[in-house]
Amino acid sequence: MAPAHPKSTFIRPLPGEALPIHNRPDEWKIEQGLSGGKLPILDQSGPETRIIPPQKWPDIIKDEEAIKAVGDPNKLFTRELEGWKGYVEWEEFPEKKEKARRILAAQNFPPNPEFQMGPIPDSNPVLPGTHWKMWHHAVGGELMDVPEDSWATVLREKHPEMLHLLQFPYNGEPPKRLVTDKAVTPNSLHFVRNHGGIPLIDKDKFFFTLDGLVANPRSFTLDDIMDESKFPRIKKLVTMQCSGTRRIEQISLYAGQGDEVPQAPWAEGAIGTAEYVGISLKKVIKACGGLLEGAKHIEFYGAETYFKDNDVMNYVVSVPWSKVKANEVLLCWEMNGEPLPAIHGFPLRVMVLGYIGARSVKWLYRIKAIENPSLAPVQSKEYLYFNQQVGKYNQKPTDGIQIQEMPVSSAIMSPWTKQVVIHNGKIHCKGWAYSGGGRWPERIELSADGGFSWYAVPNTNLSEKHKWTWRTWQFDLPCDVEGWVEIVCRCWDNSLNTQPLTVRAAWNWGLHVTSSAHRISVYSVNKSHARTREKLQQFVDMNSPIAPLTWPEEFPTQSWEEYKQFWKENDPRDVDD
Repeated sequence: MAPAHPKSTFIRPLPGEALPIHNRPDEWKIEQGLSGGKLPILDQSGPETRIIPPQKWPDIIKDEEAIKAVGDPNKLFTRELEGWKGYVEWEEFPEKKEKARRILAAQNFPPNPEFQMGPIPDSNPVLPGTHWKMWHHAVGGELMDVPEDSWATVLREKHPEMLHLLQFPYNGEPPKRLVTDKAVTPNSLHFVRNHGGIPLIDKDKFFFTLDGLVANPRSFTLDDIMDESKFPRIKKLVTMQCSGTRRIEQISLYAGQGDEVPQAPWAEGAIGTAEYVGISLKKVIKACGGLLEGAKHIEFYGAETYFKDNDVMNYVVSVPWSKVKANEVLLCWEMNGEPLPAIHGFPLRVMVLGYIGARSVKWLYRIKAIENPSLAPVQSKEYLYFNQQVGKYNQKPTDGIQIQEMPVSSAIMSPWTKQVVIHNGKIHCKGWAYSGGGRWPERIELSADGGFSWYAVPNTNLSEKHKWTWRTWQFDLPCDVEGWVEIVCRCWDNSLNTQPLTVRAAWNWGLHVTSSAHRISVYSVNKSHARTREKLQQFVDMNSPIAPLTWPEEFPTQSWEEYKQFWKENDPRDVDD
C-alpha cells in the first residue's frame, strides 16, 4: 500500500540513528497518479482519517469435495444438440444453472487485472480474459474446449493485424489505418464484441424457435426462412457500433466499472459497416399468426454461455415490438456476400438497425415474445447509462438508462494523437461519422484550434449517404500554427443533433457511449514557413534524427557569428535604467 501520513510530523533522528524510511521505489509514480490502483482510500468520514489499503487477494481456495458432490460435469453439462459444439441450454433448466453456480461458488479465482488505474499491457491480446477461461474450465463438460476453440476461430477468420483487446471472450478491432480504409468493412476486419465463447454450429443441424406470446409457436430451419416464396429477402448496408467505442478516452481521464470483460479498452475501431442479407423478423412473426395481446418486447437468445456473479446463462436481450414492426430488425445469414463467419454468428444472427451492437444477437436459437423488457442481466443490469454522480458506492441498475439507439458520433483515424505532422499549411485528416436510430451524418466539421473555429468537410469528401450507415470522410485541414495543436472532429446529423464537446460531458460509470467530439493533440511542423523548411533541411544534411520529437538536436541551431550579430542589431537583453 502507498504510505499516507495525514498527521505525521518530521522526527529528527538521534546522532548515529538511521532516518526512518517510509517510501517505496514507485512512490513518485503513486504520488503523481501514475499508479492510481495502488493508492489507499482515505476515509475522512470520522474524526480522524482512516486508511483503507488496496485489496490483498486471498489464497486460491477450491473445495474439491463440494465440487465433487455436485456431480460429473461431463454428464451434467453435456452437448445439447448434435452438430452444436459449445452450446449448453441454461435458460430452460434452472436446476442445471444451480449446479453450475455451486461449482463456481466452491472456489475463488485470481483478481481482475488493473488496467485503468494502472498501465495497459503492451501485449496483443491486451487482456487474456483469465476469469472467463477459468469459469468455462471450472464448469467443464461441453464448455471445457470453448476458450481454445474460440481463439482458433479468431486466428482462422480475422485479419492478422487485428488488435485483440480481449482474447476470451473475444473483443477485437482493426488498427486505425484500416478502420476507414474502405467504406464497407471487410469481414476479416470488422470489429467483434463477443460475450461468451463461439459455438460451432452445423448449418444442416440448425434451427431456431419462435414462441412466447405468439398465436402459433413453431421452429424454423435455415432453409425455411431462406424460402423466397414465403419470406422476401432484404439486402441492407448496416453500420454496427459497440457502446464501448472510444472508451479509451474515458479510461484515460477517469476510471469506471473495472471488470476486464465489459470494459475492454476500445479505441475508435469498435464500429464497422457491412452488407447483410436476411429477412424481416416481422414476417416470421406473421408466419406464426402474429402476437398475442400484451406482447410488447421481443426477446433474443444466443447460444453462447454468459457468466455474471457466479450465475451461468445464455446471452439474452430484447427490443421493443415497435422496432420489429417497423421492419428494422432482420434475421441475417449473409455478410458481405458470404455466409456469416462463425465469429459473427453463423448460421443466423439478429441485426437491429441503428441500435447498440449488443442487441444484434449472434448464434440465434430462440425468439420469444414477452410483455416487458427482458430481465436477463445483459438487458437489466448492463449497458446502462448513468448520471455522473452514480458509481460503485451508490449505483442501482434502475438509475441507468438502457442503451438502445446510438447517438451521433465521429472519430479521427489519421493522424494519431501525439503524432508529429510535417505539412505545407494543411494537415490531411480522415475518419468516420455515424448516427443511430435511422439518422445519418449530414455535416462533419474539423477544428485545428481546439474547437474555437470549425471547417466543414465538403460533401465531395464524404462517402455516400445511407439511412443506417456511417459516412467516411477526409479533409485537408488548414493549419498555419506550429507546435502542439488540438484537432477536433464533430458531426451534425440530419436532425441537427451534435456531439458534446468534452469527454467529461460524456463520462459515465459504465464507460459507455463516448459520444463527445473527438480530440487529438498533434505537433504541427509547417514547411510553408521558410525557417522551418530550412531547419528541416539541416536535419537531413546533418543526418540527425528527426523522430522522436523529444530527441535533442545534435548540431548547433545558430552560429556564434549569427548570435553576436543579432545583439548588435537589437537591444540588449537587459537595460541600464
